[in-house]
Amino acid sequence: MASASQQPKGTPQRPGGPFLDVFRDLFRSRFLLWLVLAFGGVLIAQQFTLRGLEPRRVAYSEFLGYIKEGRVKQAEIRSNEIAFELQREQGKPETEKAVTTRLPNIDDLQLIKELQEGHVVFSGKVDTSSGWIGLLLGWVIPIALFFGLSFFLRRAATRGPLTFGKSRVKLYDQNATNRVTFDDVAGVNEAKDELREVVDFLKNPAKYQAIGARIPKGVLLVGPPGAGKTLLARAVAGEAVVPFFSISGSEFIEMFVGVGAARIRDLFEQAKQRAPCLVFIDELDAIGRQRGGVAALATHDEREQTLNQLLVEMDGFDGGEGVVLMAATNRPEVLDRALVRAGRFDRQVLVDRPDLQGRFEILKVHSKKVKLGPAVDLMVVARRTPGMVGADLANLVNEAALAGARRGSLIVEQRDFEEAIDRIQLGLKRPSHAMNEEEKRRVAVHESGHALVALSVPHADPVHRVSIIPRSIGALGVTLQLPTEEHYLMTAEQILDRICVMLGGRAAEETVFSSVSTGAQDDLERATELARQMVCRFGMSERLGLQTLGRSAGLRFLDDPFGTGEERNFSEDTAKAIDTEVRRIIESQHERARQVVDDRRGALEQIAKRLFEVETLEREDLNSILNPAPRASEGSTVSRVA
Repeated sequence: MASASQQPKGTPQRPGGPFLDVFRDLFRSRFLLWLVLAFGGVLIAQQFTLRGLEPRRVAYSEFLGYIKEGRVKQAEIRSNEIAFELQREQGKPETEKAVTTRLPNIDDLQLIKELQEGHVVFSGKVDTSSGWIGLLLGWVIPIALFFGLSFFLRRAATRGPLTFGKSRVKLYDQNATNRVTFDDVAGVNEAKDELREVVDFLKNPAKYQAIGARIPKGVLLVGPPGAGKTLLARAVAGEAVVPFFSISGSEFIEMFVGVGAARIRDLFEQAKQRAPCLVFIDELDAIGRQRGGVAALATHDEREQTLNQLLVEMDGFDGGEGVVLMAATNRPEVLDRALVRAGRFDRQVLVDRPDLQGRFEILKVHSKKVKLGPAVDLMVVARRTPGMVGADLANLVNEAALAGARRGSLIVEQRDFEEAIDRIQLGLKRPSHAMNEEEKRRVAVHESGHALVALSVPHADPVHRVSIIPRSIGALGVTLQLPTEEHYLMTAEQILDRICVMLGGRAAEETVFSSVSTGAQDDLERATELARQMVCRFGMSERLGLQTLGRSAGLRFLDDPFGTGEERNFSEDTAKAIDTEVRRIIESQHERARQVVDDRRGALEQIAKRLFEVETLEREDLNSILNPAPRASEGSTVSRVA
């Protein structure tokens, strides 16, 4: 989003920023006058003080003569001169101070010898500072620091803590160059429909005020990272053609307690001066985390004061002022209840992952900036990218363009999109990671087992491609499946067939080699998790019945690395029963996959032999080997060898 940040009206900022403001105030105050007077006084005092104490300067030859005459009482050898005390007359105690310049590049050993013979007490000294440097360190800098500190403290007491309390909000005026509308946002049609009412309120507030209705003060956009929450907020302001204030929740937090609350107040003041407008706070969970409970053990005073001020400001402004507050978060489960109650962020809009048609529309939006070949089918690309959000799809289009540029092509072709998808989902190819023939044949048999079982069970997704090219994420081979249509529900038979396909690679290794390897690690992990979901979440176990085991934390878009997102609510006996049932499901589907591989051993050998030779088989290649009935394609399920 390329747009200019502007300062809102009512809070004009002089050119140069806050630092130049400080220097302007210095020139306008009496600080410089007092500083100049103090500096001049120090110079005059130094001159009068040192004038009477200056030693008499003598020539070096004269100094040597004084040594021979025995008139030098003591001497101090410095880096560039020699200071000594000279007796006025022989035998009298009165002395005077004198100094002579040392001769350059002359050895002082002879001088030291003469000083010893004349019984002169001498020593050495290294000058660390002199002249202007000593004056600055000793007088000018301390005085300047003293007056400067007093000036800043006086300014802070009268005007507040400089610019700490000023909001760092960015203001985007909607014009022809940076305006974003709903046409620029694809794949979130339901969210756009919910926000059209906000747009209409910003355009025609009188229509709602006439009937006594009020628009929600706060609209909270929740969804996974990269789903387009910020872009959607800008589109609302662009559709209504109103100023758009944007700031991140983390920009309110400082090390000084109270700064965040001051910035909240300044933000709402600026918004009221530019009403009607839209204020957008990204990453609201940075300041809106819930208080009390376990969180009270690790309190953060600055964040809590900022949250309290936000709650007060939301209660204090009237919806009729034309200020609409929007916020975005991907952690709705951690927000404070006072923040999401009615009268504050009382409307939540889910910006979820796009479906097949949504991904197709997003790809069309991002593909406008690249030159596509005539054979590019964006619907096939959308089918291969289930679960991807808008940011992922934008990155995919860019990776495809980079792949076309690496080939030296002037257009982006379908194979560039295929390479980009494989690169994002599976990692880079590793041609240097060459397997020996035994390992390569085992991987070929493993992937052929996945493909054969997927082509044999009734509810499996069609196979799109089988490959044994090593990838950077650790996969030695991969079997890609594309569903024929977008699924929102899955039956027990479909889940069991999916587990069976996951175990097909292990079954093929056992049948052909009569031994197993570590290649099925990823398959076993995903099969175990899916079987546990059947038992604990979907109520698909006859033994445990229609119950859910374990309470979920609710709506969550980010993974919990510590596993605290689910609460155990069952006994040890039930836990043993769950483990037994999960094991039964996996073993039954493994035996089913073994039966398919044994019955079609010849087809398995043909696929494995061909895959060993060419390393990649497309769906047409599998059809030519097995000659099955043609099947359609769509989304993406991956079985791979770790």
